[in-house]
Amino acid sequence: MNTSLKVISKIIDVLGNICSLLMLLMIANVFYDVIMRYFFNDVSIGMQELEWHLFAAMFMFGIAYTLKEDAHVRVDIFYDVMSAKKKAIINIFGSIVLALPITLLIMYYGYNYAFEAYEMGEGSGDPGGLPHRWIVRSVIPLSSLFLILAILHVILTSIQTLRGKIVAHSTDTSVDDDNSNNSNQGAL
Repeated sequence: MNTSLKVISKIIDVLGNICSLLMLLMIANVFYDVIMRYFFNDVSIGMQELEWHLFAAMFMFGIAYTLKEDAHVRVDIFYDVMSAKKKAIINIFGSIVLALPITLLIMYYGYNYAFEAYEMGEGSGDPGGLPHRWIVRSVIPLSSLFLILAILHVILTSIQTLRGKIVAHSTDTSVDDDNSNNSNQGAL
């Protein structure tokens, strides 16, 4: 299980680096577009569409990295005070019952969505826009695949936490033992 966890972690870390690169490319693209528009009065529809495509890819691929790093948005009112084992149970339940089914659904329909664009040879409807719309549409099923890996990472990490082998995250300060929370209440 440790080997699988390390491999998945490396893959998703590389994905996080790709997201950083996409962000830099998007910044450079926006900078170029603004300079060309306001200083040279030259507008490129293709460059504007590329901004959207880079943003979409960065966002969609970033979802898996964010989940792996446990940096996603959640309501922490109750979760923060729970023990590591209770958090692991919630993470396993949420991953299997909530995240995995919707990700599989998005992947299934996203594949058809991208494949239809490829079969039709769909491109931008705007003159000067980008051809090959299937490339940006293929980000949907591909990012879903990476999200499934991230969900698997969360499940495996949570299983190891339940076995007492590792704590889910280094910033986690809760105690594994449910009874130890009661001993800290007197200090409050």
